[in-house]
Amino acid sequence: MVIKPFLPAVWARSPHIQTIFGSLGLRATGKNEMAAVAREVIINAGNGCRLLGYHSRQPVRPRGLIILIHGWEGSSDSTYVISTGRYFFRRGYDIFRLNLRDHGKSHHLNQGLFHGALTDETAQAVGNIARLLPDRPCYLIGFSLGGNFVLRIALRQSLSKITNLRRVFSISPALDPYRSTLAIDKSLPIYRIYFLAKWKRSLRRKQRCFPELYRFEGILHHKTCMNLTEAIMPWYNEFDNYIDYFNLYTLTGNALASLAMPVTIMTSADDPVVPVEDFRHLPQNRYLDISIQRYGGHCGFLDPFPMSCWYEKRIDEILEQEEEI
Repeated sequence: MVIKPFLPAVWARSPHIQTIFGSLGLRATGKNEMAAVAREVIINAGNGCRLLGYHSRQPVRPRGLIILIHGWEGSSDSTYVISTGRYFFRRGYDIFRLNLRDHGKSHHLNQGLFHGALTDETAQAVGNIARLLPDRPCYLIGFSLGGNFVLRIALRQSLSKITNLRRVFSISPALDPYRSTLAIDKSLPIYRIYFLAKWKRSLRRKQRCFPELYRFEGILHHKTCMNLTEAIMPWYNEFDNYIDYFNLYTLTGNALASLAMPVTIMTSADDPVVPVEDFRHLPQNRYLDISIQRYGGHCGFLDPFPMSCWYEKRIDEILEQEEEI
């Protein structure tokens, strides 16, 4: 199987069509063997932190374990996570869908508030998940902000190795969270409205879980993601300002130069929320494979539109090649 570059039908090339339909439930309709056998698991993420996930086991010996991490304000039930999980479950892999802190139905599990620089707890959770199947290869797939997280986890492997983690796949990763936040605000209003609504709903849930710690009423009037980011900074003692915060998980420049394990990045030149320029100047590294497609939007890559996904087939092709080695 040789997967060609992503070239959808002319009428399906709009980055906004690709982006929006990539998250619509239509893509994940139909029978789902993965979801049918999913078991809820609370994962120890260190320092008292717990993360929520769902583990779908094969009825026979699996080819390996694939861990999926959603994007900002997504969850283990996001359409792109469900679709990709189902695809690889049908290909013989165990699937673990991990929720980042305060995503999905996990707001009650930890007192601390989510932010994008929570690398340590996410990496520890991934390591503990990988040990659920220690004798089989493990692969990590992240989307958007989750794509940023998995890149940071890959960078840590030279210091704290997950023994059976073989390769990391990062789909439309937000390498520069500051630029991506601005892009959300400046692109089509639907993106800003979508993310703000989900973020505010999440903050309200956190407040209901810990009313003695959080009172967000005074900041929920903000109309842009950047303004709300600035307004929420006082709830984080570890950050002086939002620039320091964003810098902690910005992966542009030479940030990926020290990668010491195989990583594949898949992104598009027409992504409406992740500037393609962030990828064009990444350092050369024999472990880093960057695939920039002309079309695809943000975590879209749907063709035949809207039910089939190019990056799922491309990842499958790479995994089959690795098994032959």
